[in-house]
Amino acid sequence: MVLIGLAWKEVLSVSRFRSAAWLIALAVVTSGATLRADEVFTPEHVAKLQSVRSAEISPDGRYIAYTLSVPRRPYEDESGSAWSELHVVDSSGVSRPFITGEVSVGSVQWTPDGEGIAFLAKRGKDEHRSLYVIPVDGGEARRVLSHETSISRYAFRPDGHRVAFLARDKEPKIAKKLKKKGFNQEVFEEGLRNVHVWIGTPDDEEAESRKLSLKGSVSSIHWNPAGTQLVVGVAPSSLIDDRYMNTRIRVIDAQEGTVLTKIDNPGKLGSIAWSPNGRHLAVIAAEDVHDPSAGRLMVVPAGGGELRNLLPNYHGQVSAAAWQDNETVMYLGDVGAWSTLGEVAIDGSGRKLHIAEGRAVLSRMRLTADGQTAVMLGQSDRHPNEVYVMGHGDTTPRRLTDSNPWLSKMRFAKQEIIHHEAGDGLMLEGILIRPLDEKPGQRYPLILCVHGGPEGHRSNGWLTRYSGPGQVGAARGYAVFYPNYRGSTARGVEFSKLGQGDYAGKEFDDLIDAVDHLIGMGLVDEKKVGITGGSYGGFATAWCSTYHSHRFAAGVMFVGISDHISKFGTTDIPQEMFLVHSRKYPWEDWEFFLERSPVYHAQKGHTPLLIMGGKNDTRVDPSQSMELYRYLKVLGKAPVRLVRYPGEGHGNRKSGARYDYNVRMIRWFDHYLKGPGGDPPPYDIDYGFVDEEKKKDETEGDD
Repeated sequence: MVLIGLAWKEVLSVSRFRSAAWLIALAVVTSGATLRADEVFTPEHVAKLQSVRSAEISPDGRYIAYTLSVPRRPYEDESGSAWSELHVVDSSGVSRPFITGEVSVGSVQWTPDGEGIAFLAKRGKDEHRSLYVIPVDGGEARRVLSHETSISRYAFRPDGHRVAFLARDKEPKIAKKLKKKGFNQEVFEEGLRNVHVWIGTPDDEEAESRKLSLKGSVSSIHWNPAGTQLVVGVAPSSLIDDRYMNTRIRVIDAQEGTVLTKIDNPGKLGSIAWSPNGRHLAVIAAEDVHDPSAGRLMVVPAGGGELRNLLPNYHGQVSAAAWQDNETVMYLGDVGAWSTLGEVAIDGSGRKLHIAEGRAVLSRMRLTADGQTAVMLGQSDRHPNEVYVMGHGDTTPRRLTDSNPWLSKMRFAKQEIIHHEAGDGLMLEGILIRPLDEKPGQRYPLILCVHGGPEGHRSNGWLTRYSGPGQVGAARGYAVFYPNYRGSTARGVEFSKLGQGDYAGKEFDDLIDAVDHLIGMGLVDEKKVGITGGSYGGFATAWCSTYHSHRFAAGVMFVGISDHISKFGTTDIPQEMFLVHSRKYPWEDWEFFLERSPVYHAQKGHTPLLIMGGKNDTRVDPSQSMELYRYLKVLGKAPVRLVRYPGEGHGNRKSGARYDYNVRMIRWFDHYLKGPGGDPPPYDIDYGFVDEEKKKDETEGDD
C-alpha cells in the first residue's frame, strides 16, 4: 500500500444551539474578568459539542454514511440522551443530511448492493426497534424488518435476501398480566431472557422470522461470504460478567444453528471478521484470561484450529481490523497516546505501517469491498471525532466533516505529551493541557484527571468532556493532566497487567509521581492540586482524597469505588474484577481488600470531596458513594457533598445531568483551588439561563 498526500476538505453543519442563552458565561463558573463565550471554553460549549459516532463506507467507496451525535439543549429540550442523526458525505467532502432532528439512528450498514443504507430505529408506531433502509439516491426510509422484541444487531446475507439478527425472546403474556396485578417482584439474576439469532426476510412483513437453536446469549453476528454459515460471539447467559469474560467464538450453520466450529478464545473478545474467501477469521481478542482488554490481532482457520497472534509482543493495542485481501489484514493500533494504521500477512510476515505513531488519533476503521479505501473516525486536540478517509496511495487520512465549525473561533490552550519516571524507574506518559495564557515562571493550580478501567488510556486527542475539565479548566487558569498510569492499555499486555493484585499500590503511586513531576517542571503549585475521575478513576480520587489527602486540596469523585469488600458483593462484574484486577477473592485475603479501600483511611481525609454518581449504577453500586460520604461526614474533618442523578447508571447520559455535573465539578475546584475554601459552595446551582424563565413565570403569574 503506497501512500500520497491529499488536501483536507471541510463541510459546514448547522449548530442546534440557536438560543442566545448559550452565549452567556455562567456566573457560577466564572471568576475575575468576564469570559466571552466566543473566546474561551465554558460548560455551555461542552454541552453543545457534536461528534461523529460511526462511519460506514459504501462497497464502491463513493459515499460514507455516518451517525452524528447531537446533544439536547439543557433546559430548552426535554432532558435525555443525545439524538443520533444519519448523514452521508461523499469523497469530496460534500455532506447531506438524511435523517435528522429528534431521531435515534443506530447500527448503520450499507445494503449488499450498495444502493441503500440500513439502520435500526424505533419510528412512528413501532413498538420496538426495527430495521429500516433508505435509498442513497434519495427517498423515504422504509421498514424492511420488524420483530416482536427490539432488534439489537443485524447482518445482511451477501445476496441481500435474508437478514440474520439478534433479539431477546418475548416476555410471556402471563408475566405481563401478573405485573399489572402487582406481582412485579424481581428474582435476581434468574429468569434471564437471552439474546438469540433469528433469520428474517427483508421487505416481507408476512414472513415469520426463524430462531436458530443455539444455546447461550449472542452478542455479535457475521455471515460468511457464501451465505451458508454465521460466526457469532456467544456467552452462557446475558449477564454482563458472562459477556465480558466468557464470550466465545462459534461458527454455526445458518439453516439450523448447529455449531460447526468451536474456537475457545481465552478471556475477552472483540471484533470478528471473515476473510473474503471464507477460509479464515480475523479476531481481536485477549492474549489470555488475565489480559484486561481485547487488543491482540489474531487469525484462525474458520474450520477450527489455534488462534495465532499476528503481532506477538506488540507494545500497543489493536482497536480495529479488516481484510484487505485473502492474505492481508489491515489494523488500527493504539500505541501510547497515538494511533497507527498497519497491515500484516496472515502468516505474520510483511508487516508495514502506513500511519506511524505521533501523527493521528483514529478509531473504527472500515474498508471498501476491494480493500483499497479506508474510512475511520479521527480526532485531535482541536476537535472531537470526525469522518476521515484514506485511499491506496495516500500518505495521510483526509478529513471530510466539520461537525462543530464554531470551534475554529475558540482559543485553545496548548496540549502536549509529558513523559516522566515513576518511583521504581518505570517510564510513564500523560497528556498535559497547559493553562490558557500561561505566564513563564508562574505556578498554577492542577486538576489531575484519572481515566477509568484501569484498562483504558488517554490519547493525544479531544479531552474536553462533561466529566473531564479539559479546555474548560485550562481557560480558567488550571493545568489539566491526564495520566496513563501502569495498568493502562496501549502499551502492551505486560504493562496493562502491572497493577493487577495491587489495588491502589504502585498504580496510584504513579499519580503522585506525575504530580511531583509537574511541580518539578515549575508549572504547578503544590498546595493547589485537585483530582477527579470516574469509575476506577473515581477510586483513584477517593484514595488520593483519603490515603494521600495531604497532597490534594480538592477532589471530585464520579461513580467511584470506596470499599472493595462491599464492592465485590454489589457489582455486576465480580469475575472480571477477580480475573483482571484483584487476582484473588475477598475471602482469600480480607485484610488486603480492607486496607486497599478508601473508607479504611477515611480518618486521614482532609480533602474537600464532591461525590457524584447515578442512582441506577449496577457496575459500581451507589452504596459505594454513600459509604464514603457517610464516613467523611460523620468524621467531620473535611467538607463533603453527595450528588445523585436519578435514572443515570455508570456515567451520565442525559443532557441535564451532564451539564449539571460539569458545572458542579468546575465550581468545586474553583472554590477550593482558587477561591475562599472553607464551607462548601451553596448546594443549589444558579444555571443562569433559568433566570429569564423565572421572570416569564412571574410575569405570567401576575397576569
